[in-house]
Amino acid sequence: MMSIMFFLIMLIPLYVFNINFWLLSQFFYLFIFLSLLFFNSNFFFSKISYFFGLDFFSYNLILLSFLIGSLMLISMKDSVMINFYLFINLSLIFFLLVIFSTLNLLYMYMSFEFVLVPLVILILGWGYQPERLMAGMYLFFYTLVASLPLLVLILMLYNYNGSMFFDCMLYNSNFFLYHFIMMFVFMVKMPMYLVHFWLPKAHVQAPVSGSMILAGLMLKIGGYGLIRIMYIYEYLFIKYSYVWYSLSILGSVLIGLICLIQGDIKCLIAYSSVSHMGLVIMGLLTMSSWGLMGSYMLMLAHGFCSSGMFYMANLFYIRTSSRSFFINKGLLNYMPSSSMFWFLFCAFNMSCPPSLNFISELMILSSMLMFWVYSMFFFILISFMCACFSYYLYSYTQHGLFNSLYSFSSLNVLEYLCMFMHLIPLIFFPVIMLVMF
Repeated sequence: MMSIMFFLIMLIPLYVFNINFWLLSQFFYLFIFLSLLFFNSNFFFSKISYFFGLDFFSYNLILLSFLIGSLMLISMKDSVMINFYLFINLSLIFFLLVIFSTLNLLYMYMSFEFVLVPLVILILGWGYQPERLMAGMYLFFYTLVASLPLLVLILMLYNYNGSMFFDCMLYNSNFFLYHFIMMFVFMVKMPMYLVHFWLPKAHVQAPVSGSMILAGLMLKIGGYGLIRIMYIYEYLFIKYSYVWYSLSILGSVLIGLICLIQGDIKCLIAYSSVSHMGLVIMGLLTMSSWGLMGSYMLMLAHGFCSSGMFYMANLFYIRTSSRSFFINKGLLNYMPSSSMFWFLFCAFNMSCPPSLNFISELMILSSMLMFWVYSMFFFILISFMCACFSYYLYSYTQHGLFNSLYSFSSLNVLEYLCMFMHLIPLIFFPVIMLVMF
């Protein structure tokens, strides 16, 4: 793992020269992705070097990081200050790699904080409206204020265990405050309903690559953190999980209703992310193997699906100069070549059967029934609301009368490639799983 990190650090001098290294960066990201793709990972840490290693949970998230990073480069190919953007992109990927591969809780916390800096620079530097300043402040302070108490708790755990390695840390206590501090920081990052206000603001003001990495990777840090701390203090998790479970199950229903009153395409996709992350939280809190695997697969599926939807929303924005539902109407006539992709993304967003989303939500449903049998009624309501806003998102944008009847726009090959790369994993992951099992 350290060799990959040094590989990324050695790319930094390339961006000092006034040459467009976009294609070279793309090649290096895909080279690392393919080299990791043929590495066999298992449930125990492997490829260990200098306190970094891979296991089953971090392996796929690291692959996701490099793939989404590569797709981010495609989305901002003609951006201003391209070399500085490439450096910010590299910084984000590097810190995410440290978060997902470290064996040490303190390293993970430090990278968890550092990853905010390039993300805020990305929003402030390449965002659209002046409101991006407030969106950056929301993002920064929500995460910073929630995570500072965790540093104190990590130091206390070190004093108790004498180690900060995940495998050596174990804590038994009945004190709810410890549980609240450890959970709250990851719930804000997910985000859970009631602490989700930063997400729609950050998404709407961020450039397309900012939205892609927020939806594809930043929300996954919360889920990954929950998986890691679950093994540190299982007793507290079992005792108090009903608190977060109740908030998530009610929040997912309410967010579904909020989605139906949105007038901005990016806002609706951002709120739908909160609804899906609520399902991830519920699956993890059941502490069953099906819930854990279902939540993990839903994180991966949501990473591709939501990132692809934000990319397509940006394609509409480039051509119509608006993200409003009232302007983006009748796109079936205006951009007929994009309609099938938009339909597939909306269908996968509501977990239609051929996708990875469907399998993962089925596993989460079974684990929720084991945790609390009446969860079934809430799950049906959540799925129904998800289908409603996904259908609303597709039909409102594609049908109707476009504001200029004689206009027409086609997509270029690079945009098709980016959409295909978002869709292929969602379709082929279930096929690979069926072959394996």
